Amino acid sequence: MNEQSFFEKVYEVARLIPHGRVTSYGAIAEYLGTRGSARMVGWAMNASFSAKENIPAHRVVNRMGRLTGKHHFGDPGLMQQLLESEGIRVEDDQVVDFQKVFWKPTGD
Repeated sequence: MNEQSFFEKVYEVARLIPHGRVTSYGAIAEYLGTRGSARMVGWAMNASFSAKENIPAHRVVNRMGRLTGKHHFGDPGLMQQLLESEGIRVEDDQVVDFQKVFWKPTGD
């Protein structure tokens, strides 16, 4: 049996994040049943640039809505540009109205 790696599971959830919404590393970890592994989700997002399929890593922020992964996009302004192109306002490296655009993965 071919078991999915943790990173592949993270990517699967990240692909579900709707356009114009964001989620957090911790929300993905909790959804996967590994609540304490938010940092590993961050590592997965960092490695997502070498994935075969496009992963919307720009839609994953920290629990406060900060763009903590922006340095992994090559151009530190790219993460903000991608979010803003989806209608998400960002000021001082933080999503404005974070709770309004936050998406929590569910098993529905």
